[in-house]
Amino acid sequence: MKNLNTIFGFLLLILLGCFCMINLARCQGREIKPRVKVGIDVLMSSQLDLIQGKTVGLITNHTGVSSELRSTIDVLNDHPEVELIALFGPEHGVRGDVSGGERVQTYTDQKTGIIVYSLYGKTYKPSPDMLSDIEVLIFDIQDIGWRPYTYIYTMAYAMEAARDAGIKFIVLDRPNPLGGQRVDGNVLDPKFSSFIGLYPIPALYGMTAGELALLFNHEFGINCDLTVAPMQGWTRDMRWKDTGLLWIPTSPHVPHAETVDYLCATGCIGELQTISVGVGYTSPFELIGAPWIEGEKLAQELNRRNLPGVFFRPTHFRPFYFLFVKEECSGVQIHILDHETFEPVKVQLHILTAIHQLYPDRKIFDTNRAVSFDRAFGTDAVRKAILNGDSAETIIERWNIQIREFEPIRKKYLLY
Repeated sequence: MKNLNTIFGFLLLILLGCFCMINLARCQGREIKPRVKVGIDVLMSSQLDLIQGKTVGLITNHTGVSSELRSTIDVLNDHPEVELIALFGPEHGVRGDVSGGERVQTYTDQKTGIIVYSLYGKTYKPSPDMLSDIEVLIFDIQDIGWRPYTYIYTMAYAMEAARDAGIKFIVLDRPNPLGGQRVDGNVLDPKFSSFIGLYPIPALYGMTAGELALLFNHEFGINCDLTVAPMQGWTRDMRWKDTGLLWIPTSPHVPHAETVDYLCATGCIGELQTISVGVGYTSPFELIGAPWIEGEKLAQELNRRNLPGVFFRPTHFRPFYFLFVKEECSGVQIHILDHETFEPVKVQLHILTAIHQLYPDRKIFDTNRAVSFDRAFGTDAVRKAILNGDSAETIIERWNIQIREFEPIRKKYLLY
C-alpha cells in the first residue's frame, strides 16, 4: 500500500507538473499574442518578395522585435531566402546598452558574426562603402513620438543614403506609444535644425515612423525608393497599453511606456542641467527639483494653474548620479491623472514659467547648455519669451497657429 501511495503521489506530481506547464504555456501565449502585428510580421507574411533573394542591411536595435518578441535580426538572418549582410546601430547601440550621447562603435555582432556599422559615431549616415553590397536597406526601431528623439533622424539620413546608392528602403512600422492623434508643441524652426530635430515638425507629431518616413520623403525632398510595411490591428486611438505589445525600453532612462509621457513633459528642461528631472534617481523624467527649489511653493503654483490630467506633489530626493549627486533636492513629482487629457509639452512650458516666476534670480537659462535646450525645443523663441515674462498661455497660442498650418500636411501621409 505504501508503494502504491508513493507511485500514485509520483504520478499525481507529474500530472500537476504537466498541468502547470500547459497553463504556463497558455499564459505565455496570451502574453505574446497582442492585438497588433508590427511591420516585421507583415513583411515576412505578405511582403517577403521585397527582400527574397536580396542582400539586406538592417538598421535596428533591441526594440526591433516581432509581435512575439523575436529579434528582427534573427527573423531575417534565419530565413533561408534572405541574406542579411550588415547591421547598423543608432544611438544607444544595436543592443541598447550604450548611454545617451555616448558614441557607438563599429564591431562584429558576436551572435551572428555580422558586421555592425555605427550610425552614432563618426557619421550619422551610412556611407557608400557600408552600402556597396546591399540591395535593400531596412529600418526597424521603436520611436516614441517626440521630436528630439534621435531614431527618426537616423531613419531620415539612411533614406538619403539609400537614395544616393539607388537601393530600396523599407520601414517596418510600429505604434506611436502616445497614440496617433496627439499633435502638440511648437513646429521646429529650420534655423535650429540638428540631430535632435531635423525638420519642421511639431514636438508631438501623432504619427508612426512609417508615416513620418512618407512625410520626410515627399515634403523634405529625400525622394528615395520607399516602402512602408504597415502594422495590422493598430488604430490611431490606441495608446501602448491597448496594443497588447510588451514594452522594451527604447533607451536606458525610458524603462516603461508611461515614461514617454513624462519625458515629453520634462526632457527639454533636462537639457539645461540647471534643474533635475529625476534622471539619476528612481523616477526618470517624473520629478522636477533642485537644492534651491521649495517643493511646496512650486507645487502650489503649478496646481493653481489647473492643468488638465495632472497633479503636482511636493517631494524631496537625492540623485544617485548625473546632476546634484547626493544633494537634497526639493521639487515636485508629476502625477498623471488622465493620459487622454494630459498635455506634456504644455506642462513643460508651465513648469518653466512657474520656476522663472518664483525664482527669477536663479537664471536657469544662464548656462552653456542653453544651446542644447534651444535645439531640443527647435527654437530660441521659447527661452526668450520666458525671459521676457510672457505667460505660458501666450506662448501656447503661438504654437497653436503653427499646429493648424501643419495638420493638412500631416493628414496626407496617415496610413491608419
